[in-house]
Amino acid sequence: MPSELMTFQALLVTNDEEAASVLAQVLAGFGLNVRACTHLEASGSLRSQRFNMIVADFDDPESAAWVLQHNYGAVTAVLLNDRTKVRSAFGLGANFVVYKPVSAAQAEATLRAAVALLRRERRRSVRIPVQVPVWLRIQSGPDIDGILLDLSESGMELLSALPLCPSASVGFRFALPSSMPIEGRGEVAWANPNGQAGVRFADLGEGPQARLKEWVAASARSAQSEELEPDLPCKLTDISLGGCYVATESPLPEYAGATLQLKAGRLEVEAQGIVRVMHPGFGMGIEFASSTPEQTEHVRHFIALLTGQPGAAPALFITPAHHSAQFARPTAPLPSTPEDPLLDLLRHHESLNQDDFLARLRSQRAMQVR
Repeated sequence: MPSELMTFQALLVTNDEEAASVLAQVLAGFGLNVRACTHLEASGSLRSQRFNMIVADFDDPESAAWVLQHNYGAVTAVLLNDRTKVRSAFGLGANFVVYKPVSAAQAEATLRAAVALLRRERRRSVRIPVQVPVWLRIQSGPDIDGILLDLSESGMELLSALPLCPSASVGFRFALPSSMPIEGRGEVAWANPNGQAGVRFADLGEGPQARLKEWVAASARSAQSEELEPDLPCKLTDISLGGCYVATESPLPEYAGATLQLKAGRLEVEAQGIVRVMHPGFGMGIEFASSTPEQTEHVRHFIALLTGQPGAAPALFITPAHHSAQFARPTAPLPSTPEDPLLDLLRHHESLNQDDFLARLRSQRAMQVR
């Protein structure tokens, strides 16, 4: 195992020695350092070390709930005997579920998506040293000159000619070497009196975001060997303009951002979405991003590629778009969409168990065939 992969730390909280043994081997196979402890030892382990992934046994629901509430930004999974308690586990903050008795094949399929999330976040947090001029503007104030010090997909560190105020909204523009200018808005995360500050990106268009992502990835590759991301094999079963359902043994957690790439021959289409429903070990439902005309057009091309290739079997690849600890749960009920039954089902699945959801999905599919 390459040494650069041996950086993630995993904590297994269970009294089940057999389950711990299987999970430890699976996680070690993905390149994680693993510490196993009992529920009684969990508090001390969490106080003494930061973990990137935490797996807690739901046989002791109260202890598991405490661990999930004190995850400190880790990707979380629970071991579950009773499949009827899946929604309860998700409600307590679990991102993934591994069913007991634990098999190596099931655990590997489930945790492959968790590891993909961890590696995606590491790439997002990679900071590339770069010194180029940056233009700043605080609301309607005067322009401020500065110099960029380092850059990541999610933010930048800079040195400003004038001190900035923490939490201030700031407009910015800079040009990367051999790239078009990048312009957007951000929030000052921290600032020193000497003008040094960290800015978290808040508003980047799709074009600038794509150029930034490409530049950071290329710069990171030149500095270190690129780490392969686990494949998330999946099969598209249902699709509408608003969303889709895919069958996969490695579904992403609910509220995760996802990038979908559809390839058929020389044609390739990409769309962005958010996971609305996840069925452990079986599949997930994804709502397509459609907040801009450009995103909606991407989805139209996505569907056109499917319907325009009769008899073809397009390859579908799904990768996470952001870390599970940063999922944005809706603060208000999502609107109903009767004109798009699939999207409506994805948005209002909470009252349905997996069997009922899939039955409703099959019924919709049958109505479309008539």
